[in-house]
Amino acid sequence: MATRAQDQQLVADAAAATNPGKVIVPAFGWHPWFSHLLYDDTPGSGPDKPDAAFISSLPDPTPISSFIKSTRSLLDSHPKALVGEIGLDKAFRLPQAWKPSDKASRDESLTPGGREGRLLSPHRVRMEHQRSILAAQLRLAAETRRAVSVHGVQAHGVLYETLAATWKGHEKEVITRRKRRLVAQGAEDFSSDEDEDEDKPYPPRICLHSFSGSVEVLKQYLHPAIPARIFVSLSSAVNLSTEATSTRTDEVLRALPDESILVESDLHIAGEDMDAALEEMYRHVCEVKGWELEDGVKRIAKNYNDFIYG
Repeated sequence: MATRAQDQQLVADAAAATNPGKVIVPAFGWHPWFSHLLYDDTPGSGPDKPDAAFISSLPDPTPISSFIKSTRSLLDSHPKALVGEIGLDKAFRLPQAWKPSDKASRDESLTPGGREGRLLSPHRVRMEHQRSILAAQLRLAAETRRAVSVHGVQAHGVLYETLAATWKGHEKEVITRRKRRLVAQGAEDFSSDEDEDEDKPYPPRICLHSFSGSVEVLKQYLHPAIPARIFVSLSSAVNLSTEATSTRTDEVLRALPDESILVESDLHIAGEDMDAALEEMYRHVCEVKGWELEDGVKRIAKNYNDFIYG
């Protein structure tokens, strides 16, 4: 899953080196942690007057239109690819500038562009700017009919508002019990499903990745009027990190429909640690849901197939 300029092509290359859609399903997107490296060049917008000393240490930002164009090309080359990781993050701060000595001694095996142990600065990216970057990528996902993986930290309300804006005016009709009885009796079909060929302004499937919200936040996404299919992905790294988060995760799991649950590692490396993290989360989900392990793994595998391929 791509996060910034330096790893978009790496993800594409990794996917191209395998059987398409069989081993690696790529995702192309711009993570909110790197939103300061894009600027909104759409009409009527423009960058703020920044702290000159700090900004001078940053790379020149890329116009969002340029990134969207290149990402569209990658999606065209990978028909099953997702859009992600995208989202909003109120908590993150930009890392301090590189010192000359740090650059000289950095680990060349790491993909450039990351924090790599640097201390954090006091600077944050305005939520308005993060929303514009997210909205542009949601439009791309809608136009290409791709699923999205969405990151949200300390921004659950504004994230829901941003996502909900994409389907405003396209909500499904919530059929009353009386209407359902009439349909069951052979009366007029009151189905409100839109024409499948109609262009829709929202992504068809949305995964809330390593979801850290409460049950109250979750309930917004479970409303039957939402036309997009919502999935919730959980990881031991985020969702079982403390006793409090584990308790909240269990409450979310009990409220989640079985067909909406996904599991992930949320780690930046593959290997034994990733496998162990996945196993821990799979076992935890199965325990809370009362599933046998094999049955639970099969259920979640089906959910993944539904999320990725529709």
